[in-house]
Amino acid sequence: MFNVRVYGLLLNNNNEVLVSDELIKGNYYTKFCGGGLELGEGTIDCLKREFMEEMNLKVDIIEHLYTTDFYQTSAFNPNHQIISIYYEVKALHDILVPIKQKPFDFDEDQIKKHELTGQTESFRFVKWEEFSEAILSFPIDKIAARAFKKKKNYQP
Repeated sequence: MFNVRVYGLLLNNNNEVLVSDELIKGNYYTKFCGGGLELGEGTIDCLKREFMEEMNLKVDIIEHLYTTDFYQTSAFNPNHQIISIYYEVKALHDILVPIKQKPFDFDEDQIKKHELTGQTESFRFVKWEEFSEAILSFPIDKIAARAFKKKKNYQP
């Protein structure tokens, strides 16, 4: 079975990249914002929905960055093949959700959410100079991060 995921890479005006730190069933992951494509939904609509659900943030799509071009098994279900699609996005207004300064800095409400649902998340910006594939947890995210760094460092 295929699991299609859509993610956005957001670079703010301070040259920082937005990441999501997540606690899922006791395991810690750093990834890009986004999530699963739903039946009847296009990839851009999916990404816009995910940003609204996760951050109450309207985004605009700048351009496609990368789509998985190799076989990747899901980290959460070995019977699923992951296909991830990445876009560069920009925020259409100020970010209103709390932005943390350090990884996995969950507040009391976020810990309670994890206890109830098995997962929670917090958001932070990573300075461009410190942003690399090394901070990300998943193999496809690492490739997308390299593509993003290359694009931004060599853009005329």
